[in-house]
Amino acid sequence: MTYTLIENIDLVTLSSVEKDYGILLNEQQIEAVFPMTQKPTISEAVVYDGRGAWAMAGLIDLHIHGMAGHGPELGTPQELWAMSEALAQRGVTSFCPTIYCARPEEMKKQIRSLLPALGQEKGAQILGFHLEGPFISPQKPGVMKPQDISPADVRIMEELYEAAEGKIACMTLAPELENIAPVVEFCLRHNVVPQAGHTNATYEEFCRSIDMGIKHATHAFNAMSPFTQRAPGASGAVLFREDLSCEIIADGVHIHPHLVSFLRRVKPAEKIILVTDALTPTEQEKGPFIANGEEVIFEGGVWRRKADRVIAGSALTMTKGIKNLVDWGYDLSQAVRCASANPAALLAQNTRGQLLSGFEADITLLAKDFTVQDTFIGGKQIAR
Repeated sequence: MTYTLIENIDLVTLSSVEKDYGILLNEQQIEAVFPMTQKPTISEAVVYDGRGAWAMAGLIDLHIHGMAGHGPELGTPQELWAMSEALAQRGVTSFCPTIYCARPEEMKKQIRSLLPALGQEKGAQILGFHLEGPFISPQKPGVMKPQDISPADVRIMEELYEAAEGKIACMTLAPELENIAPVVEFCLRHNVVPQAGHTNATYEEFCRSIDMGIKHATHAFNAMSPFTQRAPGASGAVLFREDLSCEIIADGVHIHPHLVSFLRRVKPAEKIILVTDALTPTEQEKGPFIANGEEVIFEGGVWRRKADRVIAGSALTMTKGIKNLVDWGYDLSQAVRCASANPAALLAQNTRGQLLSGFEADITLLAKDFTVQDTFIGGKQIAR
């Protein structure tokens, strides 16, 4: 039996930061969490000095297209493995590689080509695919290609699920589409989180979809019907429905910082989930920079499509997102909760997202300047 003792850390819990703590790892699980004054004596333990870092449950990114030049759009297991390792270096311990909206046959082909990567990762663990489409609104495509959007069809959903051998964690869809109810019902029966996004739903349509079983919204306030004084839209439902959780891209561009702060005041902290929605060239050192088959440029804090300067996606990392949340009024426990416990709960990952005995030994250590000091995944220290 191999033990690892992480000592001299400040423990970030769901509600507080506890100073001068330690964590004992029993191979892939957390054995114990304790104040350093109660440190157990285990002579064979490998000791890691945390040097006063914040220790938090490993960060979980449920919506990400790529990192450091690697991503699922490149279509090979090797790319997902490289993405997994790049994310681990950046404090992420598990993620959902997100597949762009495409024609169903192309999505199935891509899923099949990527499937062998799952379970063979050396870095951040893959929790399942996030499908961003193909059942989205033609009125709210974002940078998705209009010709790739499909009418809702449960048979296509069944085929996508079969192609993935059941390894779909979540699916973004527009809840107002005709024939979407059978798709939502299929997702709920098969433990796929149906989440509303790229939607032009009215407020009333969106609320009906919540009653139908949709409990989560993709990149809140982006690619969805806006809030106005007479038509609250999908954005209004995000604000008003406490039973709805939502993603936020906390880069300061996709959502104004004051709106991110306001969301914390009107929504329970456990209903806010930090995602990056980062594009493949994020933190890639040299161009050209390509995302979803098109050249993008980094301008004004985001990736923009070179052809027309339309925002194509984020260049955020999870640690930068946590720092931004803290800068915008979230306390550290709330910010970390948005990045670990909340996404774990959404996917019913019942042994992830908190530093508790019996939970997965997925741990992110952040220095006090919010840089990654180290990452432990399944009890294994990721070399930095």
